[in-house]
Amino acid sequence: MKKALSVLTAAALVMSLAACGSSASSAASSEAASSETASSEAASSEAASSEASGELTTVEAGKLIMATNATFPPYEMTTDAGDFEGIDVEIAGAIAEKLGLELQIDDMDFDAALLSVQQGKADIVMAGVSVTEDRLLVMDFSDSYATGIQSIIVPEDSDIASADDLAGHMIGCQRGTTGYIYCSDDFGDESVTAYDNGLTAVQALVNGQVDCVVIDNAPAQEFVAANPGLKILDTSYVEEEYAIGMGKGNTAMLEAVNGALADLKEDGTIQAIVDKYISAE
Repeated sequence: MKKALSVLTAAALVMSLAACGSSASSAASSEAASSETASSEAASSEAASSEASGELTTVEAGKLIMATNATFPPYEMTTDAGDFEGIDVEIAGAIAEKLGLELQIDDMDFDAALLSVQQGKADIVMAGVSVTEDRLLVMDFSDSYATGIQSIIVPEDSDIASADDLAGHMIGCQRGTTGYIYCSDDFGDESVTAYDNGLTAVQALVNGQVDCVVIDNAPAQEFVAANPGLKILDTSYVEEEYAIGMGKGNTAMLEAVNGALADLKEDGTIQAIVDKYISAE
């Protein structure tokens, strides 16, 4: 069975507006469009110049926009009040503070979060993201800031005792994650059912729609604690590293994020954040 090895160096809505009016309004519209085009070209030229000079620029001035999928406790989740919290959220906040920026969190599906930085709609993506060869083709990644373990959740009376027993069983995974990729590669697409998030996958397991769930260990612990009758196998499926994704070729952003990460590791901030959410066993 293939055991994927984490690679670490270190996926639009189009709105159309139609208008009609008198010849005078048409002239005004033409003038406005011309002005908008000129402004857009000027902004693009300025952005290109900034990138060329290595100056840090963001999607929105003064902000660090983080794309995430806030259904991945304890890395990102929502409170009862609708606020965001978790390891990734706090680390991103600390990075933003280091860079003198305001953190803005955009919550979306996992695949959409990955695409957001590729399409220039977000500055970074943090959602327990692992570095893979395919992702490296379309994104850049920071240095690692946490270690992730792909764990296997099963019912307490399951006959699945290790990863070697997964063949012939239906596996539930979150769509677009490395767990989904690994299981599809190892056992075939027909043996894997993809869900929008880990919670839905675990609910499917509770309902008997799948035989097990492969997901990162930290959220696995949370899901098992909330669902009596489930357990996590002692042996992990895959071990990997988490990193921060960003636009391909954005050297200034990469250097800035890595610099902030290095400082936060050195002063103990990252470890303190991790310890706040994950108790040592």
